[in-house]
Amino acid sequence: METKYPCKQAPFASDRSDDDRRLRVLIVGPSLDIRGGQAVQAARLLEGLSKDPELEVSFLPVNPRLPGPLRLLQAVKYLRTIVTSIAYVATLFARVRKYDLIHIFSASYISFLLAPTPAILIARLFGKKIVLNYRSGEAEDHLLNWRTAIPIIRLADMIVVPSGYLVSVFARFGLKARSIFNLVDLDCFRYRERRPIRPVFLTSRLLEPLYNVPCVLRAFAIIQQSYPEATLTVAGDGWLRPRLERLACELNLRNTKFLGFVPLSEMPDLYDSADIYLSGTNIDNMPASITESMAAGLNVVTTDGGGAIPFIMTNEESGLIVPRDDSTAMAAAAIRLIENPELAAALARNAREASRGYTWQAVQREWLQVYRELSYTTDSTEQARAAGGEPLASEMD
Repeated sequence: METKYPCKQAPFASDRSDDDRRLRVLIVGPSLDIRGGQAVQAARLLEGLSKDPELEVSFLPVNPRLPGPLRLLQAVKYLRTIVTSIAYVATLFARVRKYDLIHIFSASYISFLLAPTPAILIARLFGKKIVLNYRSGEAEDHLLNWRTAIPIIRLADMIVVPSGYLVSVFARFGLKARSIFNLVDLDCFRYRERRPIRPVFLTSRLLEPLYNVPCVLRAFAIIQQSYPEATLTVAGDGWLRPRLERLACELNLRNTKFLGFVPLSEMPDLYDSADIYLSGTNIDNMPASITESMAAGLNVVTTDGGGAIPFIMTNEESGLIVPRDDSTAMAAAAIRLIENPELAAALARNAREASRGYTWQAVQREWLQVYRELSYTTDSTEQARAAGGEPLASEMD
């Protein structure tokens, strides 16, 4: 994969010697020890940026593994949060000062308090430039109900989010954000055209209330009335799994499998085995499960995710979008795809083409531009201070 800077521009600003003009970037985020989309995106971003000759990129996990016997403490509920947080903050103090720019992944609520907040405060303490990469679809509720969130977020030099939906949410709170799409590695997913469309369904969200898997199960019950041979695979785990399995029994669902957690390396084969992807999410942002389904050639039927999904998938063009918690509409959309293979084929082709906008080649320039802007601001400010003057107002945080 080609990852060199895509246009001939000046190198990153630096007051260091010509032998070491690379911008030093520290990515702070969840490691793949944590199951979730943020960890996957952090790993993909780290991989892409590390190949750029103008950058020196390192990773600091918000969930560090303790060494030796101390790791046993991380197996104890509640205690693991305390010891992991202590290790995380200590590592921040040790490493942040060595970098020019701190790129911080962020979710919402308690996660925001435990992970991004210490990183932002420590980066600000050391005078580092901060990119807050906020990725939670629950941003509106978080910003509205957590009084400390907005003042902390304002300490960042730039806010980057994965979708136009979150740009609009942040704007309502007087916060300026920039949108850069999540990454999809098209090489991982085999695209195939499904002809005919089989009633073989997949859903792969966390089994938690936010993702409304009961809506998918109820839709599938309606589908099985018309297609008794239909199958549904539920990939993913969560505390609602026993309740969802009981609901499947109550609905008399047949051919329904709950797989639990599926390793990232096995997801491409799972996508390849299905023909239609169902998502019942109530609130979302830019779910990788949908963009990956688009890349793999699955037809996608999804709720609007509280308004987020239309920013990444166009209804009747690259997929079918139904109202939230409307299992009847979801079932009708799925049956429509099965009964109209020409429509299904056109939607899948358009979705695959749209997914090209989520590749590293498509977003590389945007990330480097973010770093470049902050790099020049840092350099100009340091030069002004070194000369004994004050930085210009346009250079201030």
